[in-house]
Amino acid sequence: MIILTLLQMKQKQLNRLSVYRFKRFTRKKYGAFCSLRRVVNIGVVMGCVLTAMYVSSASAQNAGGEQQQKVLEQELEEVMVSAARIETPLNQSAKLITVITKEDIQRAPVRSIQDLLVYSATVDILQRGGHGVQADISIRGGTFDQTAILLNGVNLTNAQTGHYSFDLPVNLFDIERIEIIHGPSALVYGSSAFAGGINIITKKHADTRLYTHIGAGMHNLRDLEVRGTTQTGMASHSLSAGYKSSTGYIANSDYDIYNLFWQTRLNLPDANKLDINLGYNDKKYGANTFYTAAWPNQYEHTSSYVGSVKGEFGTKLKIIPILYWNRHHDQFDLIRGDTYGRNYHRNDTYGGNLIFTYTSFWGTTSLGGEFRKEDIMSTVLGKEMVQPHRKYTQYDDRINTSVALEHTARWHQVMLSAGALMNHNTLLKNKYRFYPSLNLSYRPLDEIKLYTSWTKSTRMPSFTDLYYTTETHEGNEGLQPENSQAWELGIKYRKDNISAYLTGFMLWGRNIIDWVYNEEDDKSKSWNLTEIDTRGVEMGVKFHLYNWIPVLGESSALALDYTRMHQSTDTQGLETLYSLKYLRDKFTVKINHQLFSDFTMDWYFRFQKRIGNYKYYEDNVDTKKFRPYRGFSTLDVKLNYRHKDIGLNLTLNNLYNTHYFDLGNIPQAGFWLTGGITYTLK
Repeated sequence: MIILTLLQMKQKQLNRLSVYRFKRFTRKKYGAFCSLRRVVNIGVVMGCVLTAMYVSSASAQNAGGEQQQKVLEQELEEVMVSAARIETPLNQSAKLITVITKEDIQRAPVRSIQDLLVYSATVDILQRGGHGVQADISIRGGTFDQTAILLNGVNLTNAQTGHYSFDLPVNLFDIERIEIIHGPSALVYGSSAFAGGINIITKKHADTRLYTHIGAGMHNLRDLEVRGTTQTGMASHSLSAGYKSSTGYIANSDYDIYNLFWQTRLNLPDANKLDINLGYNDKKYGANTFYTAAWPNQYEHTSSYVGSVKGEFGTKLKIIPILYWNRHHDQFDLIRGDTYGRNYHRNDTYGGNLIFTYTSFWGTTSLGGEFRKEDIMSTVLGKEMVQPHRKYTQYDDRINTSVALEHTARWHQVMLSAGALMNHNTLLKNKYRFYPSLNLSYRPLDEIKLYTSWTKSTRMPSFTDLYYTTETHEGNEGLQPENSQAWELGIKYRKDNISAYLTGFMLWGRNIIDWVYNEEDDKSKSWNLTEIDTRGVEMGVKFHLYNWIPVLGESSALALDYTRMHQSTDTQGLETLYSLKYLRDKFTVKINHQLFSDFTMDWYFRFQKRIGNYKYYEDNVDTKKFRPYRGFSTLDVKLNYRHKDIGLNLTLNNLYNTHYFDLGNIPQAGFWLTGGITYTLK
């Protein structure tokens, strides 16, 4: 009797411990749990034969590495991404989305988000300075002003100029993932998503109590990052600080960059939540020939303040309110340390969103509105102020309001999403414009997904486009908004150890805004080009190598991606600074493998060929000649060693010392060796 009682007690204990946790959306019957947007615990009655449990556990451990890799890949496919007003599992999205995970970031030989995006074949990075100093980000042949930049779903695109859109207070270890949406996405990200959008999602949970990184390298590089988290009742908090500096790889390419980022998540009853973010970014850097090769000793000091509050309340009827503010300061010196040619700018962007989503038998309907105000105070941008404010003499502002309606329905293997954005900007008085979007995906087999989309978008000229007039540039207050519509058709395949995609796209752009010039011009002028049509193809394949070559390790992988584009336009003999300097070809190869236990090696290769010419300067003098951009390739390698809570890494960037530039006359760094040590306390 005593033995029977003990067995019954043991059985009850096992019943409590044996719980399946379904979190992912799948096409299985239990996939319905995903619609609840919660983690569902289901108790399972166990048999009383303890030896069977032991054998099962042992088998699971033996296959653990392989299964874990498959689970990670499956979770990536099922992660909820913002490819529509309604969050959708990645594997059901009807648009091409590139997701960069936190594991990808830890493996990559990079020092900043900008450096990380270099390895995406579908993104064009025009670097002026490495390691996050300044880079222009574009998608599918667009310009840096045509890409929306978001932080946790909040649009922080800089209205002064896209050059500053990545002045964000986020360190690499803060990031959970990065979502890159290809093609116009006004319905999702707002009117600034003319050619696509990049959404940076930060970590919200206190999974590691402390993370520290210390790095050093050539050119007197110093790199420090600290992140701490804590849990207090229903709230999780994190605070991170980062610092990077270098004396530079050429004259006047030094930099000092500071980041400070705080977030709090309140996990409220019934799966409701509230996120609060505050951040500060400060950069000081030598801007060698950044904006014109005639003045090599330029300098910039920028600072950015970011704050946002975002809630999510309800289940069947969900309400998502958002409030945000972003202030950006910029001091630009044409000659470093000299007041001649010095400009000051202060740009404020603030607003609010209110989104309602309702889920029923017929699908999910979303209705959202946004109010967004953008203003600029400057010494050169805007209209003359009646009464100067401190050092600022010019001012302008505009208000953007929009309402979006979208419905998503699913029938077995088919998903259809349709919607439209109504937009008004005070730059265009009494003009309301509609931008529709249609997305469709179909799964004929579990391994194959077909998708297509059609969408329209717009972008208002930046304050720089409108007003920037100097010795080298001439703004244009009469600029009209640029418009686009795009269509894409693609296929994805995934089975066991192989995944692949192929997408073709076309984008028709009208009234495209750019800076133009000819051989006789001393100034670049802001202008509306009649049209630019872009067509291209994006393709890639990824192999998980463990089953074929076990010695390479459980997480070993080989990924190859290629993008090819072509643009057609009539510029009437004019040269453009940005829009026609597109990447015709970009090919990337990533190899991740294990050397031995706890020691991994990652290889990142890229080749790219840019179309177009640039005005050639010699000894800072305009030669009145144009040179074509040359194709080039680079190879970066990172070695990682981890033992318990300690990690060591060694990074070799531009291994064979390629001489190249992304923008004419601005050379990029050659071979650069760096190393670091990390400590993680869980």
